[in-house]
Amino acid sequence: MSGRRRLSILTGCVLGLSALAGAGLAGQAFAAESAAAAAARRTPLVSGTPCTITAKSCVDLESQKAWLFKDGKILRGPVSISSGGNGQETPIGHSLRVYRKEQDHKSQESRLPNGQPSPMPYSVFFADGGIAFHGGDPDRSSAGCIHLDPKKDAQAWFDHLQIGDQVQVVRASEERKARAGKADKSSDGAKDSDS
Repeated sequence: MSGRRRLSILTGCVLGLSALAGAGLAGQAFAAESAAAAAARRTPLVSGTPCTITAKSCVDLESQKAWLFKDGKILRGPVSISSGGNGQETPIGHSLRVYRKEQDHKSQESRLPNGQPSPMPYSVFFADGGIAFHGGDPDRSSAGCIHLDPKKDAQAWFDHLQIGDQVQVVRASEERKARAGKADKSSDGAKDSDS
């Protein structure tokens, strides 16, 4: 067998094993999210929202609304937001956590027309990839972040949310459907309430 033929076979085997490993890791990530979603769906909702009483902030990607919660009740909201778009969607999650806050953050990924880093005032980072709540145009999609009105809402999110606080980003219709399906399968026939 020629050296090139062996290299070709070896390369094919390595790529095949890499694909299998990647599929396994993707399956583990999906299972972890499913477990978080399942746990969230066993927890009561904050009245009038698609998120649970354990969250400190809630985002509904369908209505493009967000809320702040305190002690399982609405502290602020709903407020209008804009989320990611154009292939840079905001990640959905039931157990995202605030991991960093930076009042005067400048984006290294997004640039102004003059090439300078885009300002992201009152940044509260809660998901991998630098996804944050921050002041921005609520009428323009982001690169995955949640734009809040910089004059009315961004500082409130910055002031209220603390490191470790839970953030939930959901689609309300999917949450209603999942809770309805869970209630239909329950042995006592009781339905979970969305409000």
